[in-house]
Amino acid sequence: MEPLGDQIRAELQRVGADSGAGDAVTAWPAAVGDEIARNAWPARTQPDGTLVVHVRDAIWGFELTQRAGEISARLPGRPKLRFTLGPLPDPAPEPPLESLVVASPEHAREAAELTAGIVDPNLRESVAKVIKSALARAPDGRSV
Repeated sequence: MEPLGDQIRAELQRVGADSGAGDAVTAWPAAVGDEIARNAWPARTQPDGTLVVHVRDAIWGFELTQRAGEISARLPGRPKLRFTLGPLPDPAPEPPLESLVVASPEHAREAAELTAGIVDPNLRESVAKVIKSALARAPDGRSV
């Protein structure tokens, strides 16, 4: 696992954040969890110490404003928080589904047998792909 400090600093510069928000940015994902971190991100610190947090939309702004005290308590220095619409860091790309699970030759054989009666070759290939993936994900000894 690599430290995230350099990536966080690069994102701060990209979204126009100042260095005063650095401690909060480092602590943000652990303090708020993945779901909130994807939809809200510390952008800058105002001269009075208020941490300005960019949010994806007004709904997130409203929700997080209601939870500001709880979130602030988890951040270094317990800053006052202000939520506003603004740019967020680009989400990390999710790996393609195929790369997460590798079907064995037995799975491929079983999928081919199950789809042999499908006349349309494109449909047969699509259904076989889904079956192979399901078989590869199924716990040992359990049918799909």
